[in-house]
Amino acid sequence: MTPETALYWTQTALTLTLTVAAPLLGVALAVGLVISLFQAMTSIQEMTLSSIPKMLAVAGMVILLSPWMLEMMTDFSTEVFRAIATVSH
Repeated sequence: MTPETALYWTQTALTLTLTVAAPLLGVALAVGLVISLFQAMTSIQEMTLSSIPKMLAVAGMVILLSPWMLEMMTDFSTEVFRAIATVSH
């Protein structure tokens, strides 16, 4: 395996990781921002008020996006296994 090949697969894996994680992180960020604004406006400083809605929103997104995420990861895994078969020693 050449360094270029290793770099390609590393870059592809990191890109896939960011692509799959970005929607979940974005939802957590948006929900956290809304909750923080609500807490600032009402002066309620309850810790569970910020964490529980974020967990529920992220869990909902995982359920909603799981077919897409699974397809992306399966396609990548298939591509990796096909490439392994073509690697010469």
